[in-house]
Amino acid sequence: MGSMQPGVSWPFENGTFPVELLAIVQRTVSEGQFPALTVIHDDEGDWLVSDDLHDPNAHGASTVQHLLHVLELDSSLAQLAALPPGHVAWRANAEDPWIISEWAYADE
Repeated sequence: MGSMQPGVSWPFENGTFPVELLAIVQRTVSEGQFPALTVIHDDEGDWLVSDDLHDPNAHGASTVQHLLHVLELDSSLAQLAALPPGHVAWRANAEDPWIISEWAYADE
């Protein structure tokens, strides 16, 4: 699978998320029901945002949207614009600092 946004390259100019950047976001996060607790920048350049509680693969559980919409709900995600491909940022709750580590799909 290739990136869903081949025209957007990382690192981002000025260290900020570009307006046109798309992300796969759990609806519970995009609708403000739960905070973003896991953010993945996969090795193909895609961004995935999860509440880390509900199954993001369930039918209708996730949506593709501009990441800036999620930033409007949680400005702490702006810190993750420098998150390299193949890494994940996670936290136990919305007040905790982001913890960053390497990441790969489970089948790799």
